[in-house]
Amino acid sequence: MTLKTVCNREVLVAAKDDSILEAAKLMREYHAGDVVIVEERKGSRYPIGIVTDRDIVIELIAKETAIGSVTVGDLMCRDLVLAQEDDSIFDAIKLMRLKGIRRLPVVDKTGALAGIITVDDLIELIAEQLHEIAGLIGREQTLEKENR
Repeated sequence: MTLKTVCNREVLVAAKDDSILEAAKLMREYHAGDVVIVEERKGSRYPIGIVTDRDIVIELIAKETAIGSVTVGDLMCRDLVLAQEDDSIFDAIKLMRLKGIRRLPVVDKTGALAGIITVDDLIELIAEQLHEIAGLIGREQTLEKENR
């Protein structure tokens, strides 16, 4: 299964000059923990960074930084880790574990933002698959009993 089939296509985005307050309001409104920072080029959005709710708390609030003086471009993680749409979910899990990240923007072949996959998404997906496998075992036992 590839990320193309499972990633969330509705990604919260911001421009690097947007305020931290704007990003935080977006996260609150959509119950999300991140905003992907993008540059618009030829009608497509290209990811250049990411800001998480944790970044805001650890890097700004805990240090008592005036939030109004900082843009998302100032705070964003510039060493952005990306996945390709054709990557498997297992490759995404390995990459996220290797890099110690919980959110992974997904790009198409041109490098434009296509979606995002998160640890929460992956846990839900794997839990669904395990439920299906458990159902298979139960169904097999039921059929055996019926055929005896």
